[in-house]
Amino acid sequence: MILKNLITVSAFTALLFATSAFIHQNKEQKTSQSQASENNGFAVLELFTSEGCSSCPPADELMGKIEKEYKDEPVYLLSYHVDYWNRLGWKDRFSSSENSQRQQQYSRILNSQVYTPQLVVNGKTEFVGSDENNIRSAIQKALFASKKTNVELSATVSQNAVNVQYKAPSTDPQNILLINLIEKHSSTQVGKGENEGRHLHHWQIVHKQNPIILTKQQEGITTFKLPEGFSPENWEVIAFIQNRRTGEISGSAKTAFK
Repeated sequence: MILKNLITVSAFTALLFATSAFIHQNKEQKTSQSQASENNGFAVLELFTSEGCSSCPPADELMGKIEKEYKDEPVYLLSYHVDYWNRLGWKDRFSSSENSQRQQQYSRILNSQVYTPQLVVNGKTEFVGSDENNIRSAIQKALFASKKTNVELSATVSQNAVNVQYKAPSTDPQNILLINLIEKHSSTQVGKGENEGRHLHHWQIVHKQNPIILTKQQEGITTFKLPEGFSPENWEVIAFIQNRRTGEISGSAKTAFK
């Protein structure tokens, strides 16, 4: 009888300890989420990719995965399709020389090589675009960063243009506001090159980027040509403030179409 009672007490103690640990863990998680919300951190992820690069599809798929998981958090995803892979026989229809030039700028600022897939977080750190562990760690770190500069955005569609109204304060003459027209998802059947025969999916595709010099214009309207086959529910606008000298991003926002 004594042995039975001891076992019962031991089991009860173990259950009590486990319950206490569970409550403590939940409390820590809630505190952590509250701190992230109070700090108003954010993460801008810029992926440099190409349909002509056989190493890029896993990075593209990861963008889609992250976009889904972090849709309710201040995580902003942009995919820039570069054009230097086009010479290998397949022209990426989303590619542009402007996207390649942006990657070159990061190469100088971050003292990094030019390669695909490359992902840059908040203009400060870069990783291989398919390195999920490091990317997720960088996102969490960024979400606990200091408070961001507020950016106000709204977007409307006219007969042949996308109109974006913006407002973004700046005290640094090196800061610019970069406003991006984003297609949320598309896919391509690749006919040549390293990905020949593959059906590739892409997320958060940058179609056009308009730079605004904030020292001259802290609020106003910028326009984009209405893309062919435009459907408002599959497009959005993402904007962020970036220092041209250091590359650091200090504020960001996104908006759907009204």
